[in-house]
Amino acid sequence: MEIAVILITAYFIGSIPFSWIVARIKKVDLSSVGSGNIGSTNVFRALGPAYGGLAFFLDFAKGLSATYLAIYLNMDPLIVILASLFSVLGHTFSPFLKFKGGKGVATGLGALCAFAPLIFVIMAIYSAAMILITRYVSLTSVSGVIIASVLMFAFGQPLPYAVGTSLAAVYITIKHIPNIKRLLAGTESKIKL
Repeated sequence: MEIAVILITAYFIGSIPFSWIVARIKKVDLSSVGSGNIGSTNVFRALGPAYGGLAFFLDFAKGLSATYLAIYLNMDPLIVILASLFSVLGHTFSPFLKFKGGKGVATGLGALCAFAPLIFVIMAIYSAAMILITRYVSLTSVSGVIIASVLMFAFGQPLPYAVGTSLAAVYITIKHIPNIKRLLAGTESKIKL
């Protein structure tokens, strides 16, 4: 029962559509601007770095808090990683947005920060460098989740964490298939710094 409550709570924490809320405060409908995605990158494109950064921070905090809740309650690593995954699922399938949402990257990074802080720091540095060099958020996201999965095994993290991160990487990559097609076609939008 306790495990079920933790996972349901993680899902609902993840499902709070902060990017949508930030945009609506500024009277912007994210589904009709930019990529149409309900995520912090689209907030950045539509409203600039201040609001994009705020949306990213709030989405990040969802994954961090949902995962840390399980850690704080001394749950088994399997339950911790499930709480992380449920927060990402909540973000991408929010009941507040008719089961639509973002792509889970910011929320997933928050979760990673909670259960593997060293790997999070490495990925944060990598992501910042990639975005500065390429200005492609989608390329940074897809390559980043793959690298994070490899690092989880290379650094000898608990098996549930490593496997769970790999599953999240597959899921997030699938969510980015339209972006990957645009990258290959040379039509993917770059972010303006």
